[in-house]
Amino acid sequence: MCGIFACISKDNKTAVKVINGLKKLEYRGYDSWGISYKNANGINVVKEVGKISAFDPEEANFADSNVAIAHTRWATHGGVEVRNAHPHLNKENTIAVVHNGIIENYIELKNELIKKGYEFKSDTDTEVIVQMIDSYMDFGFEKAIEKTVARFEGRFAIVVIDKNADEIIACRRGSPLILGVGKEETFIASDIPAFLSHTNVVNYIDDDEMVKITSSERHFYSLRTGDEIQKRDIQIEWNIEDAEKGDFTHFMLKEIFDQKETVQRAVDQSDEEIMAVAEKIKKSKGVFFVGCGTAGKVAKAGEYFFAHVAKRHVNFAPASEFPLFHNFLLPETLVFAISQSGETADVLEALEVAQKAGSTVFSLTNVVGSSIARKSDISLFIKAGPEKAVASTKAATSQLALLLLIAYAVAGKLEEGKKLLLEISSNVNDLLNPRFVAHTESVAKKIAHKDNLFIIGKGVNYPMAEESAIKIQEVSQIHAEGFAGGELKHGPIAMIEEGTPCLVLVGDDESKQEIVSNAIELKSRGAMIIGIASEKHDCFDEFIRVPESGVASCITNLIPIQLLSFYLGVERGLDPDMPRNLAKSVTVK
Repeated sequence: MCGIFACISKDNKTAVKVINGLKKLEYRGYDSWGISYKNANGINVVKEVGKISAFDPEEANFADSNVAIAHTRWATHGGVEVRNAHPHLNKENTIAVVHNGIIENYIELKNELIKKGYEFKSDTDTEVIVQMIDSYMDFGFEKAIEKTVARFEGRFAIVVIDKNADEIIACRRGSPLILGVGKEETFIASDIPAFLSHTNVVNYIDDDEMVKITSSERHFYSLRTGDEIQKRDIQIEWNIEDAEKGDFTHFMLKEIFDQKETVQRAVDQSDEEIMAVAEKIKKSKGVFFVGCGTAGKVAKAGEYFFAHVAKRHVNFAPASEFPLFHNFLLPETLVFAISQSGETADVLEALEVAQKAGSTVFSLTNVVGSSIARKSDISLFIKAGPEKAVASTKAATSQLALLLLIAYAVAGKLEEGKKLLLEISSNVNDLLNPRFVAHTESVAKKIAHKDNLFIIGKGVNYPMAEESAIKIQEVSQIHAEGFAGGELKHGPIAMIEEGTPCLVLVGDDESKQEIVSNAIELKSRGAMIIGIASEKHDCFDEFIRVPESGVASCITNLIPIQLLSFYLGVERGLDPDMPRNLAKSVTVK
């Protein structure tokens, strides 16, 4: 969940370049940051608590260097203090390490090192890495790293420099790490946007692989066998404009507006690939959709899509719970993983469980070459472009659109599904107009300082009610909960008092009248009803109109929720891009 960026170049201003690249990874962690860069005087280190976006490298007077590694942190082990910030160094300051992931057996290794006389300055598991490498340095720099990572349990990505070696060494297991191939410079990063302004040519580092890089050469090795591995250069279709805010104040707002195009891009798929997936689903004996957070709510919506459109039963399980269902997995079972980043740790673990059972694995992600995509038998990509705000917006609606298209394909109605979703894309484009945005902002201002907020939905809008609660919690820090409308009378209605804001997601389907009746029940207890619907109902105190969308109403209903969440956060003086305690890509369990 942290961000790593490193570069070795023939350019002596590499430290400045690395800091600027690291700023583009701040969405992965913003508790603290640090950089190590190497020159004739040895390894230099700068660390600070807080966001790296506030730091100006041009004023830092970095010494000339052509090698630098840097890190922006989301704390897991050890508090948010300078001593816990990365990079971590050995006692002699000759080796520096940055790390993403968790070394699960670090306490055991730390105790072993303490017995050998090593002292620790931080509370992190990362410091164990650099001290363990130091303990093996009699074998040489490269071999010391190999021996160290062989001792680790858990998921990790590490990047290491040595004062006496003109190279960077990196290796990974489970946590993302990508190599960018530039002209007379080579980059290593947790995510592509860090180096996208320099190159769009990448090599993917796979699990249990190590890479040694210089400014012009890169050599990949298997940590299991020691054999050298040949890698293919892959050109990424993203461009730098996709990864920048442009004229928008925040990435979240930009990414909400990106949905004018991204829904259509998501369904712009090869008919042959979609039908191949549909045929696999039809022939399977049991289908599980898995995901975490927002992707989990999308997966849950998939149950409704397949029930309504394809008349087929599928199962949903949060990825973190999925291993508990391993007894139901067969070689004929299909496990469908949904993840924006393609690096979500719990989803990767779910895929490992599925593959042990011999089940077929599909994935729906946003990142070509991600770990989940590479572990899947078949992958589909939503083509949303980089999503940098922590709260997912365009990826969620793109996932919903593509999942609905697959349901239509299973039903033998692919063209009907494409026509519907192209209409939805046009509706989204029309919806995101200045008047609509201003109205949604005005509603946000009326409820921004309430302590509690509830959302109800029915059918496919029930998981969207839960997703709405996630958005509001993340971005505004208001206590929010989402429920199926019919569940109100079984407990939650006890929380309603005079003036409690309640959002009602009304679908254009057979559930419409029932969810409006649930809204009336809430209003009779004093709730302030905010209706999101294609037509106004008498019980609404505030009304946000969306286009009529049939089974796809979950897509159009979700967009005002995203805008509302954004403006709730702004009104409460928060940063919508970087919610408290959260990071974009959850690569630890």
